[in-house]
Amino acid sequence: MTQPIVFADFEKVDIRVGTVIDAQPFPEARKPAIKLTIDFGPEIGVKRSSAQITVHYKPDQLIGRQVCAVVNFPPRQIGPFMSEVLTLGMPDADGAVVLIRPDLTVPDGGRLF
Repeated sequence: MTQPIVFADFEKVDIRVGTVIDAQPFPEARKPAIKLTIDFGPEIGVKRSSAQITVHYKPDQLIGRQVCAVVNFPPRQIGPFMSEVLTLGMPDADGAVVLIRPDLTVPDGGRLF
């Protein structure tokens, strides 16, 4: 069961859309992952993220794709890589991550509300 929150709690989470401008394999990660470089537009800029999305995605397929990410968590060291944002996804029936993205192209940096 999920714990209820108030709307003010939700407002603290800054979820933005950005476009993947680079994606590279991350063989040093404990679990298979891809290193993403994401452009969130002029307000937030370019940020990096490690995402465990190797079941459904190859690095070259991700370039130009919009993704959603939490941009106001503190950076997290993942092995030799500093992940600056949390790229969002949902598990498929087998538990593999499917990326969250808008149905239509929207301006980079747009905030989820």
